[in-house]
Amino acid sequence: MEEYIKMNILDTEFMQGFIRMANDGWEQGWHERNGGNLSYRMKPEEVVQGKESFKEGQWQPIGAKVPGLAGEFFLVTGSGKYFRNVILSPEDSLCIIEVDKQGENYRRVWGLVNGGKPTSELPSHLMNHEVKKKATDGKYRVIYHAHTTNVIALTFVLPLKDEVFTRELWEMATECPVVFPSGVGVVPWMVPGGREIAAATSELMKEYDVAIWAHHGMFASGEDFDLTFGLMHTVEKAAEILVKTLSMRPDKLQTIQPEEFRHLAEDFHVSLPEKFLFEKQGTQSTAPVEKQGI
Repeated sequence: MEEYIKMNILDTEFMQGFIRMANDGWEQGWHERNGGNLSYRMKPEEVVQGKESFKEGQWQPIGAKVPGLAGEFFLVTGSGKYFRNVILSPEDSLCIIEVDKQGENYRRVWGLVNGGKPTSELPSHLMNHEVKKKATDGKYRVIYHAHTTNVIALTFVLPLKDEVFTRELWEMATECPVVFPSGVGVVPWMVPGGREIAAATSELMKEYDVAIWAHHGMFASGEDFDLTFGLMHTVEKAAEILVKTLSMRPDKLQTIQPEEFRHLAEDFHVSLPEKFLFEKQGTQSTAPVEKQGI
């Protein structure tokens, strides 16, 4: 047990998984300059692993109240830090923070050795962590925000509606409704980093694991690094296929139909909300018929 506690924090499995995910996102081209952010809610045994390296900093206001996260520890990317540097200098690019017993303040206990603060999107991350922790009985631990190129492009040409984005992305690859069966939510453009966008996103996260920020990127949540990165990757790949399809012609000669989605759901044992299985006005339409009231 003593060797377990004194283990170098950079060699821990959760730290290595976090670093790998950050680097994978950089290599996908989703993190230009200091774009994007990542956070992970640590397990109690992981906090024990890191305790030897912790140094308690000053309490700072979160900018939001998250009582459901009282006493929790998070590994997060730093504000103004570059994803491309995480693998090279994690102690400078990342930090571990502790949330106080009221869920109103945080303090840095590790990392950002050259100074700095956690990501400016910290209120969004923590508010969404609180929602997903409650909704999944504590299973979800990762929140990931990236500037996914093709999803951003689609927010300029598709109606900013959950139903439209979900249906169009589902149609792009058979695996999509299996990977994100609850669909995706869409947040209209808002100033990033504030409480307004944090509240809007956390409201969508009660229903979805993915929220698209118009003209900005994606927010995704999952149980672990692989599932969360895989979710983001799948949605962005579907968006890339749609962008290519629309660049070839404005309509589709054929696509997956509502009844075929229902058969797929039955065979793969997933539940697909009927609100996404509307009848379209022809294959070129990206909106449900008027009688749907959307």
